[in-house]
Amino acid sequence: MANPSACIVGCGYVGRRLVQRWTELHSGPETLLEGRSLQAVVRRPGSAQPLRQAGVQVLELDLDSTTVGGATRSPDFPVTGALFYLVPPPPEGESDRRLDRFLRLSYWRGDWQPEVFVYLSTTGVYGDCKGAVVDESTPVNPMTPRARRRVSAEDMTRIWCHERQIRRVVLRVPGIYGPGRLPLERLRAGEPLIRRSEAGFGNRIHVDDLVEACLAAATNREARGVYNVSDGNPCNVTDYLERVAELAGAPRPPQISLDEARLTLSPSRLSFLEESRRVSNRRMLQDLRVRLKYANFEDGVRASLES
Repeated sequence: MANPSACIVGCGYVGRRLVQRWTELHSGPETLLEGRSLQAVVRRPGSAQPLRQAGVQVLELDLDSTTVGGATRSPDFPVTGALFYLVPPPPEGESDRRLDRFLRLSYWRGDWQPEVFVYLSTTGVYGDCKGAVVDESTPVNPMTPRARRRVSAEDMTRIWCHERQIRRVVLRVPGIYGPGRLPLERLRAGEPLIRRSEAGFGNRIHVDDLVEACLAAATNREARGVYNVSDGNPCNVTDYLERVAELAGAPRPPQISLDEARLTLSPSRLSFLEESRRVSNRRMLQDLRVRLKYANFEDGVRASLES
C-alpha cells in the first residue's frame, strides 16, 4: 500500500506486537506515522496510554456497549488502509456481539472504506478431527460455544465485506505462544498432563510469525479468503508441554488418564485437550509467502524464555 495506514482493533498480546512491528517497518523521515497513519482501538484507558506514548493514535471503544469516549457516536476510523480486527468474541452466546456492534458502528460513516479487512479467527472452528490433517477446504465443525462464535464472526465479515467489495482475509490461528505467553505457571504448579498415549495433536504459532502473517495478509493484494496459520509442525500435546517444562527448568508434570482429567480439569481447559487435529500451513507459505522464523517450536520457546 502506498499509504501505510492501518487500524488495529484490539491491542492485546498480538495487537501490541503488531503495532510494534508496523512501526518498525514504517519508521523514518519519509513515513506517515503521525495522525491517521496508524490507529489502535482499545477498550481500557490503561491500554491506551503506552500506545500514545509510542506515538500511536488511540481510540477508546467499548464493544460491550455502543459508546465511544462516553458518547454514542461514529468512531473516527481511517478512511483507507488495512483494518486488523483482533478482538475476541464475548465469553457467552452463540454469536459475536462485539463484532456485530463494531460493524454496525461503521455503517454510520459512509466514507469509511478500508482496503482490506483482516480477521483473526481460530483453528478451533474445525472441531475434533481425531488427529487428521485439516486444510482450508476442510468443513468447519465447531464443537464448543467458543468455536461457534468464531464461525458466526467469520460469516459476518464475509457478508459485510462482500456487500462493500472489500478484500477480506481470515487467519485461522491455533495456540499462540511467545515471550510472556508460555504455560509456565501451570507447569510449575504441577498441573497434570494427559497420558501421552491418550493425548491428541496440538498446533501452535509464535506471536512474531503470526504478526508476519497479518502483515502479509494486508500487503499481498492477491490474498483473500481463509488461511490456516501455524508453524506446520503439529505434535503430541503432552510431548510439547514436557519439552517446554524441560527448557524452562520446571519439574516434569505428572500424567493422568483422560477420564481422570475430565474429573479434575476445568471445562475450558479440557475443551482444548479433547480436540485433536494437524493443521496444514501450505497455503500460508505458498500464497501468503510467509517466511517462518520459528518453524521449530523448540527454537521459538528458547527465544521466548530468553526474552
